[in-house]
Amino acid sequence: MRFSEILNRLTGISCPIFGVSWNPAETERAIARRIIISLEPRRVLYSAYEYESVCPCIQSVTEIKYMLTSELPNIDDKSDLNKYVRAMRNACNNFLSRCPDKKEFRCHTCQSGNIYNWIFTSAVGELRGVFGIMIGQIAKAYGIDVEDDLAQIIPE
Repeated sequence: MRFSEILNRLTGISCPIFGVSWNPAETERAIARRIIISLEPRRVLYSAYEYESVCPCIQSVTEIKYMLTSELPNIDDKSDLNKYVRAMRNACNNFLSRCPDKKEFRCHTCQSGNIYNWIFTSAVGELRGVFGIMIGQIAKAYGIDVEDDLAQIIPE
């Protein structure tokens, strides 16, 4: 552990004899569990395609991306969890690139059989594929239970 990391965790020094209080580092398992818990209610990751509409999915994926980004500073750069979180964040970026939050895209997606609907469905499928693999890896590596709805995207 670097000296600067120790200093950042110090919360107080007391005297007359001597005392130090500090915040211990959060374990990667705790971070992984928090990430899984925050993904469990995200219907964009598992709900039937016909129940999904573009605007809420774009909003949900954007929120997922920000949550994953906010967790990265807490994760060791060289850890497997860092790789899993970055892969999920990249999947969010790919989804958002393919499904832009533009009026033209949203208006056409509601009509089944058009190109925008196919793009949206394909982008959701790719997002779920990456998340399923990464969630499975996280659950296995850190011994974390995953709710049944979300677990259905984990490959066999």
